[in-house]
Amino acid sequence: MVELSKIERVELREVWPDEAADFTPWLAEEENLSLLGEAIGLDLELREQESSVGSFSLDVLANDQSSGRPVIIENQLTETDHTHLGQILTYAAGHDAGTIVWIAKKFRDEHRAALDYLNGRTGEDTEFFGVVVELWKIDDSLPAVKFDLVATPNEWRKESVSKTRGGGTSERSERYRAFLQPLVDTLREEHEFTNAKKASAASWKSFSAGPGLSGVTYNVSFAKGGKVRVEVYIDHADGKEWNEGLFDQLEERRESIESALGGGSLSWERLDGSDGGKPKKACRISTLRDGTIDDEYMLDDIRKWMIDRLLAFKRVFGPELDKLVPKMDELAE
Repeated sequence: MVELSKIERVELREVWPDEAADFTPWLAEEENLSLLGEAIGLDLELREQESSVGSFSLDVLANDQSSGRPVIIENQLTETDHTHLGQILTYAAGHDAGTIVWIAKKFRDEHRAALDYLNGRTGEDTEFFGVVVELWKIDDSLPAVKFDLVATPNEWRKESVSKTRGGGTSERSERYRAFLQPLVDTLREEHEFTNAKKASAASWKSFSAGPGLSGVTYNVSFAKGGKVRVEVYIDHADGKEWNEGLFDQLEERRESIESALGGGSLSWERLDGSDGGKPKKACRISTLRDGTIDDEYMLDDIRKWMIDRLLAFKRVFGPELDKLVPKMDELAE
């Protein structure tokens, strides 16, 4: 006779007696924020707990590491209520956030409908997520958390609404989206490179360099002059000195890095100059090849090249960044 275990739901308050004192600090931990990010399709990094918005306090303020945009997260270990619905809108306005995440034990139908309504009435750059948090265990095992999405952006609907209102993307932009979406899907599903699920209608896409590596991304782009680029992009909030400090330390390892990538030189750029009248402060290390979005018969090959180079960059640069970025952060404190 086959013996099977029994899956049982665990009451949230048994593990997190107090929402503010227990659940929010737990969620703010790197590995747990990553679990939420995996559920909603974003690479999340903590910016601040209990972030003030006027006289109110947002539970968790995070960053979408791929875009650098703020993500607000409001928690509720009870059934949803009107008070928290108003709070998430207040926090979204206060932080100019494009991604709003409401976590609760249970969603009332009217609140789920409200999030669906907001997703249907806002543009592509605004996303509302309703997330049910659950705890489960098997026999006498430790409880395991499960994030269940009950309200999510409907991308087709958002694109349709945007176009109806005259804010639709151009045909060329849609071609970028069509090119990048399979790239994002392959990196997430086959290589666990990213939590991202959506490609924007832009000529580039950024990916988080990893937990704790704020200010550094791996990017792909269609560049000027009929080129496509894969790069390590350094643009930390502490500015030019931080960026150039990390860049210089990586450049000291230039020979071993380029050798580990299979030979051939990379382009090492401080990006001195200006952009729209503003001084550039970022640095980048990149590799290029010929190609444009108009090379219809070459796009599959370009995509495969981008994926290959991204994986190689993360394999080679990743260990260096894991060592150097925390040291840079310590020096900046």
